[in-house]
Amino acid sequence: MSDSPATASPRPVLAIHGGAGTIRRDGMSAELEAAYRDALAVILADGARRLAAGATAVDVVVEAVRQLEECELFNAGKGAVYTADERHELDASVMDGRDRSAGAVAGVTRVRNPVLAARAVMAHSGHVMLIGPAADAFAFEQGLDRVEPTWFGTPQRLAQLRRARELALGQVLDHDGQAAERAARAASDAEADSGRNVGGGPIDERAKFGTVGAVALDAAGHVAAATSTGGMTNKRPGRVGDSPILGAGCYADDRGVAVSCTGTGEAFMRAAAAHEVDALVRIGGLSLRAACERVVFDELGAVNGQGGLIAVDARGDVWLGFNTEGMYRGHVQAGAAPVVGIYRDR
Repeated sequence: MSDSPATASPRPVLAIHGGAGTIRRDGMSAELEAAYRDALAVILADGARRLAAGATAVDVVVEAVRQLEECELFNAGKGAVYTADERHELDASVMDGRDRSAGAVAGVTRVRNPVLAARAVMAHSGHVMLIGPAADAFAFEQGLDRVEPTWFGTPQRLAQLRRARELALGQVLDHDGQAAERAARAASDAEADSGRNVGGGPIDERAKFGTVGAVALDAAGHVAAATSTGGMTNKRPGRVGDSPILGAGCYADDRGVAVSCTGTGEAFMRAAAAHEVDALVRIGGLSLRAACERVVFDELGAVNGQGGLIAVDARGDVWLGFNTEGMYRGHVQAGAAPVVGIYRDR
């Protein structure tokens, strides 16, 4: 499934995602669906105003992802998932298509907005990636907000972890919710009916979250991308997925495209998914749509990858697609109204 609005001439545009996976209408309340749609639309509208005012693509994607990190509906920043030892380890990256400058952090636990830490690494460190406590310390040196590790947690997320343990599910991707939900309900209908298991499963779609990302083209013709995540529920401490890995979960090059990915991180790394899209456009001469479809439906499939991506090229064409049941997503052109989607249909 993809959304592929075309533009006759380059026009500033922003696209965002909040995770891809088994997202079905029969697993989500009308109230929660409205909350997701509203959250996406508000962030898109803010980005459109910034683009119309002449903001750079990199500024717009960083701010869009920062706002997504502040929203508990998504698995990034506040509301991040728990590791197996009941902690939070967050990853983020940002890349500027003007000169391919980039920054990333992995395994941070105390900086409030990992995407801002990634931006600081890009701008001030002389490096591309910092990890763990050293990345937190660097962020604080740059004046970024410090929080207690418990700030990221929510009761729903902790219940999700403990439920995954009860069912011996191992590491659980937010992107695979429906099957786990059905298993949980079959195992304990009585508990769900009692209200103790609000949401009905470790990744019930009524409490579903997802990795976040943004791509943009600005008025000067430059592209940028940013991606942020809390990772996987019950993941092994120290596990790092594709989100902070340039070329896997995030990539931007003015000569090609800007890409942000979401899904089974190990597969996106093995496929070098984000860079593959760029290479197919920049070197292979494929259209944005053709390149994205090849990566999402062919290359990822070859390594058992589930998920999706958003991408924008220098012409202002946008692609938002996935090989799963759905993806929280939206796009907006400067001066226009946001368009958001969740399910397979447009």
